[in-house]
Amino acid sequence: MRLVYTSDDNTGKEVAKGDTVELSSGEMVTVDSIEKPRHGGSTGRVYIKYENGSIQGYYPSVVGAEWIEREDR
Repeated sequence: MRLVYTSDDNTGKEVAKGDTVELSSGEMVTVDSIEKPRHGGSTGRVYIKYENGSIQGYYPSVVGAEWIEREDR
């Protein structure tokens, strides 16, 4: 299973720690870590780091990404 971008010029590119992404609010943030889905109904999480150093978890769609090649569905 892989988490890939689904929007803009990055479509199909795998999401990686350290990537700079734009939130739907227009704010630029850095991917800090990725949590895979735990079961078929889960979306997993993408943890992003803000400029002030705080870290927050979001659904992958917030950063324009989705899981592909899932074997749990």
